Amino acid sequence: MSAKNQNKNFRAKQNWYSKNGKNSQYNGGKSKQLSKRAGVKAVAPIKKSPVRVSFLGGLNEIGKNITLIECEDDIVIVDCGMAFPDGDMLGVDLVIPDFSYIEQNVERVRGIVLTHGHEDHIGGLPFLLSKVNVPLYGTPLTLGLVENKLREHSLVNKVKLHVVNAGSTISLGCMDVKFIHVNHSIPDAVAFAIKTPGGTLVHTGDFKIDCTPISGETIDLTSFAKVGDEGVLALLGESTNAERPGYTPTEQMVSESLDGLFRKAEHYRIIIATFASNVNRVQQIINCAEKYGRKVAFSGRSMVTYMDVASKLGYLHVPKNILIDIDMLKKYPPEQIVLITTGSQGEPMSALSRMAYSDHRKVMVGEGDFIIISANPIPGNEKSVGNIVDELLKRGCKVIYESMYEVHVSGHACQEELKIIHRLVRPKYFIPVHGEQKHLRKHAELAEFLGMPRKNIYIGDIGDTVELCDDYMKPVGTVPAGRVFVDGLGVGDVGSIVLRDRKHLAQDGLLIIVASLDVYDGHVISGPDIVSRGFVYVRESEDLLDEVRKLALGILEDCAEKNIHEWGVIKNRLREEISKLIGQRTRRSPMILPILQEV
Repeated sequence: MSAKNQNKNFRAKQNWYSKNGKNSQYNGGKSKQLSKRAGVKAVAPIKKSPVRVSFLGGLNEIGKNITLIECEDDIVIVDCGMAFPDGDMLGVDLVIPDFSYIEQNVERVRGIVLTHGHEDHIGGLPFLLSKVNVPLYGTPLTLGLVENKLREHSLVNKVKLHVVNAGSTISLGCMDVKFIHVNHSIPDAVAFAIKTPGGTLVHTGDFKIDCTPISGETIDLTSFAKVGDEGVLALLGESTNAERPGYTPTEQMVSESLDGLFRKAEHYRIIIATFASNVNRVQQIINCAEKYGRKVAFSGRSMVTYMDVASKLGYLHVPKNILIDIDMLKKYPPEQIVLITTGSQGEPMSALSRMAYSDHRKVMVGEGDFIIISANPIPGNEKSVGNIVDELLKRGCKVIYESMYEVHVSGHACQEELKIIHRLVRPKYFIPVHGEQKHLRKHAELAEFLGMPRKNIYIGDIGDTVELCDDYMKPVGTVPAGRVFVDGLGVGDVGSIVLRDRKHLAQDGLLIIVASLDVYDGHVISGPDIVSRGFVYVRESEDLLDEVRKLALGILEDCAEKNIHEWGVIKNRLREEISKLIGQRTRRSPMILPILQEV
């Protein structure tokens, strides 16, 4: 072949690789050899814009999932979730991400794309959208649930909601986002293939591979394979079940188990606790209720809300005359009732919890109840669920909660399913997401087992920013990130110091010293009075409190004699010396609060 024809052939191949996202692979070696043989000058590869990925949540924790994809001058946000407080967050209702970085760069944000409608992926939206106005893109059920949430916060008319069906592609700035259908424990879940000028990123969202789903199609593995054939720069894969070998069982297994339990509970009232968002599970329960001639009622605010939205959008099919209001329970024999309720995680204010502690206004449980907990405890909730089960058993209820009854299957992929996605996508780089450190590490090991070089795997933390291009993946600093606590109507006004004080109060209680001082010379006019809250029982500790009172009086009089009138100095002396006395007498350390006033 002549040099001219070789040169022409080389340029044709190079153009093909460039169009198919493989320019760097071709130019990395073959172009130099060909140019040397042909005697032509190699054409330098086109330099691509790097992609930056920042994590505001979802790493080293369960929940609060939110990821930022940045390329050129555009930002796309994937999900915006919340997390439930753990045992140390006394009084806290919700935990949401820190949105400071988004607020600082709001003019660059082109939109928020949502994988599915679980709270750990959409629960933070009202708090973000109350600060910034950003359009939302999601599947019909996801946006139906979001719209209901925004209505509660008076934001529904202020935010643009764009319904996108699985299989469709949208353009957000320089990025194209393809919605890929996946199976999960809620319908309408999707993954994303985000095509940027720097390369394609695949974000799996939460998923599993279920070949016999209760509703909808099976996961769209063809689209994953097609994206993989086109070339994938990085895979961001969920890691929740990365420790579990094998495959996640199909939802059909639960249908068979529920059918058997309905037969077993022929003469009982059936109460089933499950996640309000698990629409497919509720559909299975309704199907069993219809088969065995039972009426169905819902209990729990979130359960009623989710089922109303799912029913209106056609994701929940309720036979005519089977659904009754919870107020009508007494009009039917117990053996004709199925009550579907919230509280499968032992939440203190949930409907099942209130039933267990006889605090529910409309439902009293006892020996005639057959209770099924159709969910596995989220890590950290095991004790709460155990307490609820104990209380129900004390009341004579028959409780089904053991895994041997197969009344629950996970919505997350196990190791073999993760391997399938890795093999189909074939990414150059891999970032495990959605999980605690042990989950992320296990998923990283899985990628290495499949042949991914360790240097091409990044295990990050909240606030990390990683930059990717064809030639490298490297951390490039951090962005503002962390946990913001929601307590009642307060957002962010409860911090680590407040939580420390609450923990202190919960552990050792409070001791208040109240005294009135002369405005002229500082001597004590009345008091000091000692008030104990959560420290000791006053009637049984009068000697100790008298000793504290005498010490406080001595300190106040000593300060007056020495002409010390600064409140800070006086209060510090009271706290230090009284704390020392109490520590010697009781080995406790209550919070000591001096309250002084001048008269």
